[in-house]
Amino acid sequence: MAIKTPVKFPYSQLIAAGAVFNPLTDWQYETPDVPVMVEVIDRATAVGLVVAITSGGETLQQESPVQAGGTAGTTPARLNSEPLTGHATAFQKVRVGYRNPTVGGITVDGLITLTPSKGGPGGGARRRPARLRYIPLGGGFRRPPTRKR
Repeated sequence: MAIKTPVKFPYSQLIAAGAVFNPLTDWQYETPDVPVMVEVIDRATAVGLVVAITSGGETLQQESPVQAGGTAGTTPARLNSEPLTGHATAFQKVRVGYRNPTVGGITVDGLITLTPSKGGPGGGARRRPARLRYIPLGGGFRRPPTRKR
């Protein structure tokens, strides 16, 4: 299914001690069919959770700690969580892999946004606007005549 507008995927999941979690498993846009900008905003309820974000063979973020704080079940906002952004190529799986190396369960809340880029079906690159000139006789704006070369 072609991505024509930005698509969002909010999630909230308790990750047990020693467990792993990929929120995009079985999501219809896990493998986008056009190049996309990936934006991930996440937050954990306790210290210790780590995340690695990849697209195909490209690493967007090496395994690193997830910001801690907040209430379980609430989607993090840009005001207090820095989003990770990166490019994902067409037909390559986007993977957001959380790992809990601690001895207790930790809840992770997040929001993933995929925005079409670089032209694909219905998205990204914009057409250059037509140049309009004001021509006083005949009134209003209209396209200038095309020049023959």
